[in-house]
Amino acid sequence: MGNDSTAWAAGAGYELRAEGYDELLGAAGAVRSHWRPLVEALDQLGRPEVRSRAESARRFLHENGVTYNVYSDAKGLERTWPLDPVPLLLPPAEWAQLEAGLIQRTRLLSAVLTDLYGPQRLLQTGRLPAALVHANPGFLRAARGVVPAGGVPLFLHAVDLARARDGRWWALADRTQAPSGAGYALVNRLAISRAFPEEFRDFHVQRLAAFFQVVRTTLRSLAPFNRDQPNVVLLTPGPHNEAYFEHAYLARYLGFPLVEGGDLTVRDRRVFIKTLEGLRPVDVILRRVDDHFCDPLELRPDSYLGVPGLMEAARAGNVALANPLGSGLVEAPALLAFLPPLCSELLGEKLLLPSVATWWCGQPHERAHVEKHLEEMVVKRAFPAQSGEPWFGQKMPPRQRAALLAQIQRAPHQFVGQEHVALSTAPVLLEDHFEPRPLVLRAFICATRGGWQVMPGGLTRVAAGTNRPVVSTQSGGSSKDTWVLASGPVDPVSLLHPAEPIVRLERRASEVPSRVADHFFWLGRYTERLEDSIRLLRTGVSRLTGEAAASPPPELPVLARLYCELGLFPVADPALIEKHLLLLIYQKDRAGGAREGLNRVRQTAFVLRDRFTADTWRILNKLQADAQIRPGRLPTIESVALLNTLILDLSAFSGMAMENMTRGHGWRFLDLGRRLERALRLLQLLQAASRLDPGGVELLEPLLDTADSVMTHRRRYFARPQWSGVLDLLLADESNPRSVAFQLGVLQAEVAELPPVESLAAGPRESELLIRAMTRLQAADILELGQAEADGPPAALIRLLNDLALDLWAVSNALTHHYFVHATARVS
Repeated sequence: MGNDSTAWAAGAGYELRAEGYDELLGAAGAVRSHWRPLVEALDQLGRPEVRSRAESARRFLHENGVTYNVYSDAKGLERTWPLDPVPLLLPPAEWAQLEAGLIQRTRLLSAVLTDLYGPQRLLQTGRLPAALVHANPGFLRAARGVVPAGGVPLFLHAVDLARARDGRWWALADRTQAPSGAGYALVNRLAISRAFPEEFRDFHVQRLAAFFQVVRTTLRSLAPFNRDQPNVVLLTPGPHNEAYFEHAYLARYLGFPLVEGGDLTVRDRRVFIKTLEGLRPVDVILRRVDDHFCDPLELRPDSYLGVPGLMEAARAGNVALANPLGSGLVEAPALLAFLPPLCSELLGEKLLLPSVATWWCGQPHERAHVEKHLEEMVVKRAFPAQSGEPWFGQKMPPRQRAALLAQIQRAPHQFVGQEHVALSTAPVLLEDHFEPRPLVLRAFICATRGGWQVMPGGLTRVAAGTNRPVVSTQSGGSSKDTWVLASGPVDPVSLLHPAEPIVRLERRASEVPSRVADHFFWLGRYTERLEDSIRLLRTGVSRLTGEAAASPPPELPVLARLYCELGLFPVADPALIEKHLLLLIYQKDRAGGAREGLNRVRQTAFVLRDRFTADTWRILNKLQADAQIRPGRLPTIESVALLNTLILDLSAFSGMAMENMTRGHGWRFLDLGRRLERALRLLQLLQAASRLDPGGVELLEPLLDTADSVMTHRRRYFARPQWSGVLDLLLADESNPRSVAFQLGVLQAEVAELPPVESLAAGPRESELLIRAMTRLQAADILELGQAEADGPPAALIRLLNDLALDLWAVSNALTHHYFVHATARVS
């Protein structure tokens, strides 16, 4: 392809915009030199293959559960992270210049933070107006005088960049509280490098792994105590945050526990994590919670996301916060107008990376300029804590501009005017063509022991349409991988210092916060409850298909009564059994139905996102995807195949947990939940069946089918099921993994491995309750229990089933009281 060739772009319908800079094409329409190898490679692949590889990247993101919570999107947490397959390319010389500007900017903002929370010479000398600081909600008075642990005012800094018409990069905004996006940049790289492996290798793309090693090393070095083995945690607002996936992903990638505010407590001005083994000190917190929400005691009192007393612990120097509380001060757009003189004052240097032209309306001359040129301006709130979208003057009708002008005149210090920047564009793959879309690049800078390091790349976001003035994932935009090209081959081996030698081997399972153990316990219960429900539904549906469909099976009336007894059917009408079964399978939020159970599993598993391997998460995603299949022409027949698939998916999840999870307390509570739920559901089923069919004529075969024990019973008895044989198999047989006795045995063994509880804890121990239940069961005469009484079900059987269920519910309550509610102390 020659220098003036645009065959790829023109053939795909790609055209230059009238204004702005295009990343791919020069002003004359020729492909830029550093893009030419990629264009040639895409030409050779052809658009069908490029689309296929784009689908491969999308599938990678979906299978790995890479999501982003768009609050206005009905899909919510299920929305797969949007990624365009064509990366943004940056040549080596341009990146070197940009890198120097980014590092200088981080140095500058660090110096500003150090001064404003320290001696405040910038205010005393008038370099900064006092109103710019004291009227800024980002200025935390409680943080004044607090020296950041490790002496790092900015551990991680993100800068949103845009390219001007002349090709020069400009800074649009700084993110200094809890900058997000680095994790998404990493998953973008993983997806695209897998979709285009040859191109990624041949084009000498700089790697990202070294940057994250710096992140990990620097975080550990910030610890004020326990520097050899510091306890570092990542603090997240929780699963409803828009970037929760990223929090979970980074925690797992970096090897740090993911915690919420409720997992931490402050005692004697030190931060501790509440684990099953007791309180464990926390040395470093990588936070993803904004400043004001971090401490309800000193900052925002209505916050449920933070840790009461965290500010005092930081003030005492007992915990390192990355970034320190109060760092949001320098996110204010109003500060951009003052950065050039501040750079000269604090660093003695000229600002290398200019900010977009900004006028703070708190100054009379600047306000007059904004008022005069309002139609050409982008108007923003001066301080980031203030909500509201920017106003684009050229897109506003005269009445709206007049109203905005009135707001500025009433409170001028709350507004800034900025030059309208025509964002550069890059190619985005649509269904059958490429289209130029505006982009913003978020770059990341991390502190090191001797300076700062820039991620060689970043998170590129593209607008949802060609004329969208705002580039935001929340507003429907997409993302790109960012390829920083090297001048030669890239060494895949990190050039960082080698890891420190291991001084002792660690086999102790990682400490599990009580909240995490609680979620594992209920995930076990929900997955087992879902599997039991699906097996029960399959028992009914299978009797409406195949040979049984030729004539109504004789057990349908009593099956309808069983479903009604279990609370699944509103009425026990055999004529409506097919309708109600299909509703339970396909209707969303139907109580006791498959989709309602799947929703519980999904929500609980999402909270534990950082605790699962990629393979386990792929199984959970497959379970969700398979459940979305809708019935076709033969809904009853097709529903059997669907239920079989869901059972296989659940079995795969259980198998992955059994074979791949370390036998720590997380796994233990997951299995405890499964065993408890399996025993309770089986007892409930036996209770209902013994009341409805005391003679054992119609329900015992469906009962065995639901409990997956038909073949075992047939091999033992070679006869029609009877109550004694069924009770022995499902209730008392310790060799049957589906029986109540088997669950009791496993529960006893696992409870014995739990951390001890202080002797003053109220209520009986779990072990005592389980021994009592096993004793009841072993003392029961199964043959006698299987004999129906003349006037109805055997009273002894009903009594035993009730007593066992009460014992198991008491075990569940005891586990909750002793390990999940922090009501009692733990013995370390």
